Amino acid sequence: MPTFKITIAYDGTDFSGWQAQPNQRTVQEVFEHAWQEITGEQLRVRASSRTDSGVHARGQVVGVKSETSIPADKIRCGLNAKLPDDVVVLSVELANDDFHATHQATGKRYRYRIHNDYRRPVFDRQFVWHMPKPLDIEAMHRTGQALVGKHDFASFESAGSERETSVRTIFDLEVSRGPQQDNHLDPSPEIWIEIEGDGFLYNMVRAIAGSLVAVGLGRKPESWLSETLIAADRRIAGQTAPAQGLILLKVDYPVSHS
Repeated sequence: MPTFKITIAYDGTDFSGWQAQPNQRTVQEVFEHAWQEITGEQLRVRASSRTDSGVHARGQVVGVKSETSIPADKIRCGLNAKLPDDVVVLSVELANDDFHATHQATGKRYRYRIHNDYRRPVFDRQFVWHMPKPLDIEAMHRTGQALVGKHDFASFESAGSERETSVRTIFDLEVSRGPQQDNHLDPSPEIWIEIEGDGFLYNMVRAIAGSLVAVGLGRKPESWLSETLIAADRRIAGQTAPAQGLILLKVDYPVSHS
């Protein structure tokens, strides 16, 4: 029975997140429906991350254990022919029999996009958080370094999490200016917050983004984030940033499972 590692991308705007829910349009539901159409199998698949409503993905990973004899390249083509326009299968690979898309992930990288300009982002409004007031990017980056390492991130976890522990390790956190605009004269209005770690709590990246914005606006001192981390109290941290600015960039696995 082959096991497949499938990488997909999707625009989360019109989805109620990844996980299947009654009477809701979810990525899992449309993926499983497409799988059934091409293989005849009615399966429940696992993903590396249960992205929330409105959150996007460029590198979501789905694990499927199947009895199909359809080759991997044909599965990719077949799924893309059946999936809606806001989901695409990027690759289908054979994996080890024990591959588990959720439990075997060793790291994930997210990007949070902020449109930092007084002009509204008309064409990108479903993919960025519009912040019209100027942000201090350097202060945000410096402040964010306090979160790198192994810590209890309870201050950045929204209620409703099913995790046994709120301890996580952040490998890298960068705040930088996005790509330059086409005219090459004005700096990009986008600010990117990229965070890579071994795992993330419910709304953790969005809570960190909201907290960094509070520092960038000058509403909180740079020392505040360290104090917030120590407090282990969600009420101390900043707001949860809007869902549309967040995208799952990639998920890492041990080499033997790729």
